[in-house]
Amino acid sequence: MYIDTHTHLSKKDYDDIEKVINDAKEKDVQYLIISGCDKEGIKESIEIANNHENIYLSLGYHPSETNKTTDEDLKELENIIKENKKVIALGEIGLDYHWDKDNREEQKVLFKKQIELAKKYDLPLVIHSRDAFQDTYDILKEANYKGVIHCFSGNLENAKMYLSLGFYLGIGGVITFKNTNLKETIKEIPMDKILLETDAPYLAPTPYRGEKNESKYIPIIALEIGNLLNKTKEEIGEITTNNASKMFNKDFNRNV
Repeated sequence: MYIDTHTHLSKKDYDDIEKVINDAKEKDVQYLIISGCDKEGIKESIEIANNHENIYLSLGYHPSETNKTTDEDLKELENIIKENKKVIALGEIGLDYHWDKDNREEQKVLFKKQIELAKKYDLPLVIHSRDAFQDTYDILKEANYKGVIHCFSGNLENAKMYLSLGFYLGIGGVITFKNTNLKETIKEIPMDKILLETDAPYLAPTPYRGEKNESKYIPIIALEIGNLLNKTKEEIGEITTNNASKMFNKDFNRNV
């Protein structure tokens, strides 16, 4: 079986969310961890997870929400964590210097506040980092905590630095792209530190690149990784499901 450790499910992206969930199950993607990373997304993700046994939550404020996120919002997030057992990670949080260049210091403040919240409730971090590797690494090193680098697509040096902190690496559809350096990097990453994810509806794998991504494409990602590591997609599924169980402290090795 497989688990999609990072996806987004929203009515604004999918006409039929139930079909997305069922189509994933038909492809042996038994569990989904959906990420809510703004006020609306958090609310909608909770509603979906509460109605599905096989869906869990990763909640937190994305760096693009920095200018809108108040301490009151963080307090409400803390209340949700305390009350909802489906929350198994905090994220995606981090830094994004690609789209937001004028509030870097404010992003760092929000990032650090949410790391402390994760520590308080022993939740792993789900990290977003775009064009901000060094600052992200420095903050995580100082925090001395655990988590996964969501949608990792960096070079081998970046991978080794994150791995040195004990972080897992989330690998998605980018691994199937023709010209990505991730194909060479993946060969040097310990298999017990790899997680599968889609980041749906974004970053659909080849041959669906440019279309709307879905969790049902996880086996395509597993197949590509398997081809690079001389493993079957089923072996990659087993390895990464075990990894997810360890990372998120949840037994994903059972059918639902």
